[in-house]
Amino acid sequence: MLKPAICEMRKVYVDTLIELAKRDKNIVVLEADLAGAIGTKRFGEIYPNQYINCGIMEANMVGVAAGLSLTGKHSFIHTFSSFAARRAFDQIFMSLAYAGLDAVMLGSDAGITSEHNGGTHMSFEDIGLMRMLPNCIVTEASDEVMLKKLLLKAYEKGGLWYIRTSRKKVPRIYDLDENFEIGTAKVVKDGNDVAILAYGISVADAYEGAMLLETEGIRAAVIDMFSIQPLDFQMILHYADKTGAIVTVENHQIAGGLGSATAEVLAENKKAVKFTRLGIKGRYGQTGTIDYLKKDYGIDKYSIADQVKKLLG
Repeated sequence: MLKPAICEMRKVYVDTLIELAKRDKNIVVLEADLAGAIGTKRFGEIYPNQYINCGIMEANMVGVAAGLSLTGKHSFIHTFSSFAARRAFDQIFMSLAYAGLDAVMLGSDAGITSEHNGGTHMSFEDIGLMRMLPNCIVTEASDEVMLKKLLLKAYEKGGLWYIRTSRKKVPRIYDLDENFEIGTAKVVKDGNDVAILAYGISVADAYEGAMLLETEGIRAAVIDMFSIQPLDFQMILHYADKTGAIVTVENHQIAGGLGSATAEVLAENKKAVKFTRLGIKGRYGQTGTIDYLKKDYGIDKYSIADQVKKLLG
């Protein structure tokens, strides 16, 4: 059962950074002139010597993070997910990924959660780009509990991380004591008839869609595929065998995202299952409310339920 959000995702981000900075002076927060939008202004006021506003120069910010990594610092980088991945991709490749350096990149306002900023700020391609980097851990936080745990895990494990998120409140899925392992998906709801794989904001919609299906006698499993790289191959294969029907749902282009990744796993393992992908299908972003955009792109709970019924015939 979904739970009310305790606070906005951006508050979780800043609170967690403050918590880390209290015990480690090597934490450095880098910002691309979005201190008000994400809330890092508060961090900068508390730890001015561990905070750098790089301005609206995202590629340069990545270069700064690389230099800091070489001196033993732990950099947390933030900007819109569209600018973090699309605009700065070559710099990420050369200065961080190829060089084998550490940094945690937070891409916020992911996909349709950018709402009124419109198509230029809506990242429907970032997961596809970032999962092509061999040594980059790619995740999306499905709620505030997960976001904090992912940030702490990124700090503890080191390496290059891309964490995708909304800035605002999202439905809470997990209890505060829940733990998450990279490369291991979470079963939010079990079922035998079909498995709905989702991540980020789409997990809550998948769960609500599954509950609608339950009233019609269709038992749908909901799997949170928050770890997109590394991907939980075994979970996909298990539910392919268990249900014989897989649906992926994502706030991202179906090309390059979870839909593509799941198709690759099924094809390479010769799993003959009923399969469909829900997400952005060859379109750009647009201005609108979350509810309008979910419906328009076919990733709201009603669309999910309808597509599952069509798939099952």
